[in-house]
Amino acid sequence: MIRFAMVLAVGLTAGQAGAQSVQERLNDYPTAARADYVFGCMAVNGQTRTALLQCSCSIDMIASILPYEQYVEAETVLSMQQVGGERMSIFRTAAMAKALVSDLRRAQAEAEIRCF
Repeated sequence: MIRFAMVLAVGLTAGQAGAQSVQERLNDYPTAARADYVFGCMAVNGQTRTALLQCSCSIDMIASILPYEQYVEAETVLSMQQVGGERMSIFRTAAMAKALVSDLRRAQAEAEIRCF
């Protein structure tokens, strides 16, 4: 009986730790980053209440798929791809850069399907 209680307690603690890590990952996007995304999204989709709700949903969905660090890396690659020149070609051709952008694009596509 005591062993069962210990196993149950360990299982619950592990479950809570897993839930916390998921919750932490969902909340690891700073408010300013979420707001920047929503402002940009609303600029493209209209300055309406509906656009606000859809854009907020979209960044929440992206946050549930990609950790913030990966989101920042992908955004950085995308902005570096806009810069011309031979030195910046690494951001357009490197497999790692392509993978980061691809992951972000998949998250954005999922968010668009669910939110718009």
